[in-house]
Amino acid sequence: MKKIKLLSIVLSALIFSFNSCSAKGEKTTKDKEKKGTPNIILIMADDLGYSDLSCYGSENIKTPVLDKLAEQGIRFNDYHSNGPVCSPTRAALMTGKYQQRVGIEGVITAAGGRDKGLALSEVTVAEALKNEGYVTAMFGKWHLGYDKKYGPVKQGFDEFRGFVSGNIDYFSHIDQEGYFDWWNGEILKDDNGYSTDLITKYGMEFIRKNKDKRFFLYLPYAAPHYPYQARYSKPFRKEGVKQPTDKSIPADSIPAIYRDMVEALDEDVDKLMKTLKELGLDENTLVFFCSDNGGTKKGGKHNLPLRGHKGTLYEGGHRVPAFAVWPGKIKPGTGYEGPVMSMDIYPTLLDIVGGEKPQGIDGISIKNVLLKNETLPERTLFWKFRNARVVRQGDWKLIVTKEKNKEEKIELFNLKDDISESVNLAEKEGDRIENMRKLLDEWLKDVRR
Repeated sequence: MKKIKLLSIVLSALIFSFNSCSAKGEKTTKDKEKKGTPNIILIMADDLGYSDLSCYGSENIKTPVLDKLAEQGIRFNDYHSNGPVCSPTRAALMTGKYQQRVGIEGVITAAGGRDKGLALSEVTVAEALKNEGYVTAMFGKWHLGYDKKYGPVKQGFDEFRGFVSGNIDYFSHIDQEGYFDWWNGEILKDDNGYSTDLITKYGMEFIRKNKDKRFFLYLPYAAPHYPYQARYSKPFRKEGVKQPTDKSIPADSIPAIYRDMVEALDEDVDKLMKTLKELGLDENTLVFFCSDNGGTKKGGKHNLPLRGHKGTLYEGGHRVPAFAVWPGKIKPGTGYEGPVMSMDIYPTLLDIVGGEKPQGIDGISIKNVLLKNETLPERTLFWKFRNARVVRQGDWKLIVTKEKNKEEKIELFNLKDDISESVNLAEKEGDRIENMRKLLDEWLKDVRR
């Protein structure tokens, strides 16, 4: 019996050793195959309008760092957030799907949406990159679920520091419903400082700590979302007190504060880029910058020459600044005029790192746009928010809005000739409208099946 038992132990040890070596060998092979894939930093501003950066036409806001980055890579002139408000765009960004498929069509609010969030069954871009050997972190605004069960550390991020609500006081870190909202992982823990600077500090620390690994760093900043607070401002929200905005700020003071918020973001991006350069990581890091939706009605003319603003489905609500930089890979000074969506980032990053093609998503990879200056094939794109629906085919954009009297308002624009959506061509293009409406109806059925 003893001999049989001893033989069993030896065989078990040999099998374990073989399996361990095999697993190690597979991992080593995978690591070798992935050698040369970049670190990834995804920076997303909040409510930054199409013309809020100097390189997109701003005359009042100076953003030399972001301007320079846009010049060093590819600038998108027809980039769109999936939604005209926060949560829907973030859902599409994380999943690569139209937000309607994952049930997040509107803002998840602190008041009535604390039991809602992005389903854990969805495979996020962070989870997909972790499967490819990346260490992952998110610092900033989540807005895809208030409950800890929906939090970033449950959705593929190794580290999370920041807030889960739609907006917070930049100093006291209290949201508009009066809840304290600053997290370290799954623990509520405050950290003194201006939120823009804190998010940057966390990002720099993460980069230094993981300089010898491949990392995915997601930095969704609060700026320049209200409340309008610059570095020199004071906190005004108190725990337990509902207060959306600082009503003591005169309306004519908002543009200057807004400008300083964007310029502070620009300065902090400079700190991140200098950290990469100092560590010798700048040549092998892909940096993607975008906004989550268009600018608001307050604080200036954020979206010119576009019509509309945050919360609308005119171009000003979802066409936003975006660019990508990867030295030696993306040709400097490149401009791209074709439409790109938030949901395209997920498949693009997986394509670049050589990961398996995500299944069941709506976004497409723009890898060859970035690296080979190719043009995407034409595709039909859709938006839906509240009582408005949009379908875009090429340069044509159809907006169908259900009015309060339940009648439909039909608007058709040719964006190539009329980027400001000032001339409604609906009466002249009956057949086109009929065909586009059919596509819209089919899409609505598909995303809600």
